[in-house]
Amino acid sequence: MDRRTGRQVDRRADRIDLHLHTTYSDGSLPPAEVLALAKKAGVSALAVTDHDIVDGIPESIEAGARLGIEVIPGVEISSRYGESELHILGYFLDWQDPVLSTRLAWLRASRHTRNPRIIAKLNELGLAITYEEVKALAGTESVGRPHIARVLMEKGYVQSAKEAFDRYLAQDKPGYVPRELPEPAEAIAWIRAAHGIPVLAHPVWVKLNEAGLLKLCEKLKAEGLMGVEVHYSTHKPQQTREYLNIARRLDLLVTGGSDFHGVTKPDIEVGVGRGGLKVPEMLLEPLKKAAAVR
Repeated sequence: MDRRTGRQVDRRADRIDLHLHTTYSDGSLPPAEVLALAKKAGVSALAVTDHDIVDGIPESIEAGARLGIEVIPGVEISSRYGESELHILGYFLDWQDPVLSTRLAWLRASRHTRNPRIIAKLNELGLAITYEEVKALAGTESVGRPHIARVLMEKGYVQSAKEAFDRYLAQDKPGYVPRELPEPAEAIAWIRAAHGIPVLAHPVWVKLNEAGLLKLCEKLKAEGLMGVEVHYSTHKPQQTREYLNIARRLDLLVTGGSDFHGVTKPDIEVGVGRGGLKVPEMLLEPLKKAAAVR
């Protein structure tokens, strides 16, 4: 039963979830607990795709082996798209590749440059929080705005992470600071250089109509993009159909995932999103075939 909608949820083990976050980035649960939730949801295979860090993969693989869940090495890399961001997921990559490690370390360092500036803006608004508090709560090198949102929640300045972003942290809000990021083509190249499969994450975030997104995906495919996250927790049925049509027209791989984070996205559950998400298990084999020839 889905807690939010009250609907019965199909949790048979023919679903996968290729977009999950743990405490190694901005998720609120460690890998073992995320895998336990996946088992409960009937997920047969998943990808841990923490932001700019791959350190949680060994722990995830170990937990997956205990629970009989296949764990796919993954990552989510943010890139610069105009005045906003475009996220690229990487699957089946060589997560121990030293060049990739160096590039991800640079991205994490850019967070530590940006975050104190966000904190300073919040302080000017009368919100008494420190970066030391944020880093202590995060407990990871990949510190981001969701961790700042959680500190704001703990101190009673906001009631939810959504409120923190809506009032202070989102683009054009008083606490927002842009981040130094690679271009999408660079993020794609980084993943491919590590023998991974680069996929456009949550295309709904790009805020383009079908024709505009088709044009963008054509450009990204020419730069090495190999797939689109068609199935996603907040995609409406019409959007899912549009993104599937784009993937088919451009011969791009189709993926999907919940984008589970835990407390900062409390309405999103592992494997089932908001209750209606089901990423078919059959999508995994084309990904594996593509990875085999990388």
